[in-house]
Amino acid sequence: MSLWSTLKKPSAKYSLIALLGFGFFSGIIFWGGFNTAMEATNQLEFCVSCHEMRDTVYEEYKKTIHYSNRTGVRAVCSDCHVPKDWVHKMARKIQASGEVYGKIMGTIDTPEKFEAKRLTLAEHEWKRMKDSDSRECRNCHSFDGMKKDAQTDTAWRRHKGAQKKGETCIDCHKGIAHKEPQGMKKEEANE
Repeated sequence: MSLWSTLKKPSAKYSLIALLGFGFFSGIIFWGGFNTAMEATNQLEFCVSCHEMRDTVYEEYKKTIHYSNRTGVRAVCSDCHVPKDWVHKMARKIQASGEVYGKIMGTIDTPEKFEAKRLTLAEHEWKRMKDSDSRECRNCHSFDGMKKDAQTDTAWRRHKGAQKKGETCIDCHKGIAHKEPQGMKKEEANE
């Protein structure tokens, strides 16, 4: 039996070409739908669709430079909390499913419960950012891109010192977009 006849008739009902074509187009449709869903969950509207986020961290974020600034550039939740590259993004999305579970189970469904868990939630996020060398911060910020004349002398000196010590953004900039949790250890606070 020749290769062409195998491709045309692998089964009594459908040719291999038809099956491969169907699989190819089905894969494109699945991938498009999957990617669309992933991008939809990166939108600010999705992030603040539950009252736990809308009534707490979103209100804090609206008072920061990441929300409103002289250049009009706005960083939304996913810019800081979701990696851009596919592998790290998928790992973060899987991790975030645990946060959705917490919402469904009611562990943070009131302002009081949220505040009681704020420090733990913040510590998890700070660890994630520290472990990734503040990868999401570096999508927009870099030591090399910093202009000395646009910073105070103290900020410039601290940034240069942090760069020499191999520190990362989150080492000094906790509370940059959300209020610092009560009960933070002194060494966790901003410098």
